[in-house]
Amino acid sequence: MDVIYSLIPGMVFFGLVFVGVLIWAVKKGQYEDMEGNASRILLDDDEDTMLHHDQKVHAPKA
Repeated sequence: MDVIYSLIPGMVFFGLVFVGVLIWAVKKGQYEDMEGNASRILLDDDEDTMLHHDQKVHAPKA
């Protein structure tokens, strides 16, 4: 029973720390754009990169 009396204040402390970090993250804008990265990964921007790479590989040597 003595263990419970020492664990309860510790868990309350960690809970308050967690809530504080969550509030800090929301105020800093960490959760503003939840869908941006998820949809950006579907965009096909590899063609430009490959085009520049092919031009460098197949460029005539001087």
